[in-house]
Amino acid sequence: MKQQVVSALVENRAGTLSRVSGLFSRRGFNIDSLTVGETEDRSISRMTIAVTGEDSVLEQIIKQLGKLVDVIAVRELDPTSCIRREIMLIKVSADEKNRAAVLEIAGIFRSRVIDVSPSTITIEATGDIEKLDGLLLLLRPYGILELARTGLVALERGSLVLSLT
Repeated sequence: MKQQVVSALVENRAGTLSRVSGLFSRRGFNIDSLTVGETEDRSISRMTIAVTGEDSVLEQIIKQLGKLVDVIAVRELDPTSCIRREIMLIKVSADEKNRAAVLEIAGIFRSRVIDVSPSTITIEATGDIEKLDGLLLLLRPYGILELARTGLVALERGSLVLSLT
């Protein structure tokens, strides 16, 4: 099983998210990450759904998604031809003894320090999953107090677009 990413353009109205996520749960797919937001057209939202499962089952889900009334377009994104990003906020225990080390790690990962207190540092990091997981790995020994991740967002590279027709 591998992680796969599905992008869908959907009508921006109440109940759409429930119908789409319900389709995944009925087929026994756990959604690893689900992000939804308006597109350039406020009546349409883009859903980016990361799931782990078998190819054959995902194919069926994509076909069934395409039949839902609220779904305008749906496609599995090829990892080699799409850009994937996530935002993460990490609150790390940081006193005067380890503050410099935490700041150095944040700098190496091109992260931003967005809050500092006498005992903590909060870092904002943006990037692909591997980069964010690497940052977490290095910060864990200092003590991660809180963590929030947005979930994956993705677009196809170049002129490839998920169209409305």
